[in-house]
Amino acid sequence: MRAVFVQTFVVLLLPVTIGTAADRPNILWLIAEDFGPHLGCWGTKEVSTPNLDALATAGVRYPRFFTTAPVCSPSRSAFMTGMYQTTIGAHNHRSHRDDGYKLPEGVRVLTDWLRDAGYFTANVRELPPELGFKGTGKTDWNFAYEGQPFDSDRWADLKTHQPFFAQVNFQETHRTFHAPRHADPDKVEIPPYYPDHPVTREDWAKYLDSATELDRKVGLILKQLKEDGLAENTVVVFLGDNGQSHVRGKQFCYDSGLNVPLIVRWPKAFPIPKHFTPGTVDERLLASIDLAPTMLAIAGAMKPEKMQGEIFLSDSAGTPRKYVFGARDRCDETVFRFRTVRTERYRYIRNFTPERPFLQKNDYKERQYPVWTLLPELDAAGKLTPLQKFLTAPTMPEEELYDVVADPHETKNFASSAEHQGTLKELRIMLEQWIEESNDQGRQLEPPELAAAKGATKTGSDPNAGSSPKEREKKQKGAKAAKKTD
Repeated sequence: MRAVFVQTFVVLLLPVTIGTAADRPNILWLIAEDFGPHLGCWGTKEVSTPNLDALATAGVRYPRFFTTAPVCSPSRSAFMTGMYQTTIGAHNHRSHRDDGYKLPEGVRVLTDWLRDAGYFTANVRELPPELGFKGTGKTDWNFAYEGQPFDSDRWADLKTHQPFFAQVNFQETHRTFHAPRHADPDKVEIPPYYPDHPVTREDWAKYLDSATELDRKVGLILKQLKEDGLAENTVVVFLGDNGQSHVRGKQFCYDSGLNVPLIVRWPKAFPIPKHFTPGTVDERLLASIDLAPTMLAIAGAMKPEKMQGEIFLSDSAGTPRKYVFGARDRCDETVFRFRTVRTERYRYIRNFTPERPFLQKNDYKERQYPVWTLLPELDAAGKLTPLQKFLTAPTMPEEELYDVVADPHETKNFASSAEHQGTLKELRIMLEQWIEESNDQGRQLEPPELAAAKGATKTGSDPNAGSSPKEREKKQKGAKAAKKTD
C-alpha cells in the first residue's frame, strides 16, 4: 500500500509549466447531485440520456469511480482539495459553517492551485438566457474559505479568459424531484433490497425522470460549448458528487452510495494523453480525490507533494489503485461512523456504531424519502423479505463483506463466511492502516449536543449556510438585517 498519508502539512510552491492559452486545454466539469451511474450507457432502462451516452462514446467511461464520502459536503470538500475529508477535518456533513474552521496548512482548493498555473476559474451560475436555466453554483465545503474561490460565475467570461477551469452544477437528481414524466413505474428495475411496491416504483421512476432532465440540460451546455468555439480545446468531465438519493444509497457506504458516473471527453485540438483511449471503458479503480491532481497534470502543473489523490491520466499517472476508501460520519442530526475499502471484487465495511439502526431518525430522510417511511410500515405488516428487513433491524453488523462482482447489489454479507476469512482479514488490515496513516479525524465522534444541532456551534446558526451562493447570500442578508436591528 502506498505511503501517501501524513499528519502534518507544509506549504509547497508548485513548479508549473506556464504556456499560452493554446498550449493547454480548458477544463469543464459538469457535476450532478446525488446521482448513481443510471444512464443509458450504463445499461439503465426507462431513462433517456442521449447526450451523456454520446459523451461516453466520444470519450472514456469509468465504471469504477468512487467518491470518498456518500453525501455532498464531505465529498465535495474532498474532491476539491484532492484530500480525504477525514484527513482535513471536513468529514461531518455541513460542519464548520459558523466556527471559522480553515484547511490545514498547505491544503488548498483546486482552483487556487490552478490559478497559480495561469487558469481562469468559474463556478457558473449565469448561462446564456436562451438555455432557460442557471447553474446552482454549489460549493458546500466543510471549511471556511477566505476570499473568492472562483474568478467568475458567468459563462460569458469563459471565451475571453482561456485557459479556464469551470464548473456547472446541476440540481435535478437531488430531491425534491421535479422533472417531466418519462419513465414507466411498472417497467423500472428496482434493487432487491427495496420492497416492490407502487410507492417504490413511483419514486424510482421520478429519479430516472430527473436523470433524463439532467441529460437534456447537459446537452444544452455541450451545444453552447460548441457554438462558442470551445469544444475542440476543452476537456469535459461529467461526474456525480455522491451516490443515488435513495434509501441505502446516499449517506451509506455501499456501492450505491459511493459509486458515481465519471465520463471524460478529450478535446480534438490536443494530443491524447497516456492511459486515455476514446470510445472505451476504463475499469481502473479511481477515487474522486484523484480528479484534482489529474486536472493539475492536464494544466501542466505538478501534483503537490502532500495531495492524497493520484494522477490517472498523462505521463505522470501512477500505478493503478488496488484499493479505494470511503467514510461516512454525522449527516444532519444523525450519527453513524462507517469506514470502507473497495477492491475490484470486494467491498468491506466497518461499522463503528453497530448499536444504531439503519433507519436511525433523520428529519431530512423522513421528509424527502417516501421509501424511508414505507419500510417500517411494511415491516409491521409482515410484508418485507429477509433481505429488506435488514433495513429495519434495530442494529447493524459490525462488519460487512460483499463480493460485488457476483453480487452487485451487495445483498449477501460474507463477513462470517469461513471461505472468505482471508479476504476479510486483508481488507480489515488495509482499512485499519488507512485510518492510521491518513490521520482519520473521525475517530472521536462529535459531542451529542453538537450533533443534535446539526453541526451548528452558535445559537441561530444555519448548518446549511454556505452550501451555495444562494445560501451564502441568504446568510449575508440575515446578518445585515440583524445589524440594522441592533
